[in-house]
Amino acid sequence: MVKTNAARILDNLDITYELKNYEVKDEHQSATEVAKTLGIRVEMIYKTLVLTGQKDPYIVAVIPGNAQVDLKKLAHISGNKKCEMLPMKDLQHVTGYIRGGCSPIGMKKAFPTYLEELASLENKIIISAGKKGLQIEINPHDLIKVTHANFADIICIA
Repeated sequence: MVKTNAARILDNLDITYELKNYEVKDEHQSATEVAKTLGIRVEMIYKTLVLTGQKDPYIVAVIPGNAQVDLKKLAHISGNKKCEMLPMKDLQHVTGYIRGGCSPIGMKKAFPTYLEELASLENKIIISAGKKGLQIEINPHDLIKVTHANFADIICIA
């Protein structure tokens, strides 16, 4: 199995993790589809979203695959007046990652990062390893250490 930059960073920091492969069936596979393929609950899959703010040019939100980011909560927590999703066409230029393979670990630069606080209740969560078809299972507290993220209430309640 080829290691990604995110996996190499974890290796260098002696962080325990597990790589999980899955078959990419669709260019824009949802978190629900990835969870089914891996045989796990969709709440365990955390997606990485990149947003823009007027104070911080880029903000990273890591949220459960079945949730939506609450833009007002994220803006408030990050000290921005408002936040908007980064246009998809800019994702690779800003982060070094493509849609469906965006990891919160190993972006081109360190951006303010917020991990949904529900993750703190889990022993393990699954995030992108930095390429489609490969995920990282990691303790959320280790993810906080690596990314210098903060746990925060950043999702909409349905």
